[in-house]
Amino acid sequence: MVRDNRIHNVPAEQAQDNAHEASQAPSRPLLRIGITHGDTNGVGYELILRSFADTLMFDMCTPIIYGAAKVATYHAKALGIKPNFYFINAAEEAMADRLNLINCFDHEVPVEWGKKTPEAGHAALEALERAVEDLRDGKIDALVTAPICKESMHEAGFKFAGHTEFLAERLGSANQHPLMILQSDVMRVALVTVHCPVSQVAAQLTSESIEERIREFYASLRRDYLLSTPRIAVLSLNPHCGDGGMLGDEEKNVIAPAVHAAVESGIPCNGPFSPDGFFGAGLFSQFDGILAMYHDQGLIPFKTLSMDSGVNFTAGLSYVRTSPDHGVAFDIAGKGEADLSSFRSAIYAAVDIVRNRQSDDEARQNPLPKLYHERREDSERSRHTLPQPAKSEE
Repeated sequence: MVRDNRIHNVPAEQAQDNAHEASQAPSRPLLRIGITHGDTNGVGYELILRSFADTLMFDMCTPIIYGAAKVATYHAKALGIKPNFYFINAAEEAMADRLNLINCFDHEVPVEWGKKTPEAGHAALEALERAVEDLRDGKIDALVTAPICKESMHEAGFKFAGHTEFLAERLGSANQHPLMILQSDVMRVALVTVHCPVSQVAAQLTSESIEERIREFYASLRRDYLLSTPRIAVLSLNPHCGDGGMLGDEEKNVIAPAVHAAVESGIPCNGPFSPDGFFGAGLFSQFDGILAMYHDQGLIPFKTLSMDSGVNFTAGLSYVRTSPDHGVAFDIAGKGEADLSSFRSAIYAAVDIVRNRQSDDEARQNPLPKLYHERREDSERSRHTLPQPAKSEE
């Protein structure tokens, strides 16, 4: 449902013509992808160095590391890698086919594999601050963040629950609010509440907030993934969708009204679905996006099925930021054992989303007026997508 991997048979003559046309088409310049080094005692530098040891990665983008020259060199030597570093002072100086690195600070940062230290947290914060500033100023096209240790960051003065909340303050606006989307080839999951204690989730849920998240999710699926009419499933909060109110009434009084309002506005949306049956029966394969009420409700099934290749994308902003869907992996830091799949997927996703937005902007520059049948389909869409009432499970 997310990606069509089918291979279609093409006649040899047509294949040659397509190849010729592709070779004659003007190539787009490589995107500048900023990459923060994350916690210097974790696997961040290993992910970066080992990924770009494969020179084919330079065909994807021009990487710009926001980190520290001494720390990067130390990690490279420990891993036995000889990277093609190009030390620069500003993103504008970046060169293609090089591992560009901006030195974000000059003070010494001891590398202590697998340890939580304020020094490592401060190093991660300084790199993040510089990268986000360049992203906001348009000096890089997208940002990929390596994993951070939030405890170390907090000791260094980081007052946010995570990257998402930090980006909300630095890059958000009155009309733009970040939406966390976890994506893979298996599913896309968005969250209504993000880094919120479970005991506070119900109190934070309102019909207005859920409807807003549905709208933001729908807009992202159309613009960032170029899906013309994406279908969204909304999960319930309580077991068995509340069992008719015996296990909670949020489904009836909060979630269902939000789904109904979204449908009335023309968004193909269904729910609420009881999460256990929804994932257990494989219903996720029938939807382009899944909206979960809280963090673990969405991330546990997502990581169970997509841990190696999952990507965290911060949607809802004018800027593109992705990250691997795993943490600092202190237990294997410095051992050269980290799985690169998720980090590489984060880079691919950042490039894809920027390109998708460019294509979407180009397509909307001179829109054609809608034909009669298209206007009629828009007006009648809600009739075909009315949500089913929540059903309890025995």
